[in-house]
Amino acid sequence: MQPSLNSQTLKQTFKQALVEVLHEEHDVLRDVFAEAIEDLALAEAIRAGQDSELVTRGAVFEVLEVLEVLEGKG
Repeated sequence: MQPSLNSQTLKQTFKQALVEVLHEEHDVLRDVFAEAIEDLALAEAIRAGQDSELVTRGAVFEVLEVLEVLEGKG
């Protein structure tokens, strides 16, 4: 006779497995969330950049040079 799994048993087993993974692999989960948040922030920055004024490459590097000086790297 083949054992059967009802949906409640399957659901409970899945929940237990998920909880176990979350407890044992919390570093991996944290890394996944951090990566997702970074991706969302990058996408938002790209959208904001599409609506902003265009600047030259030279202007960008001028700002970066000023920031380096202010941070003591220049």
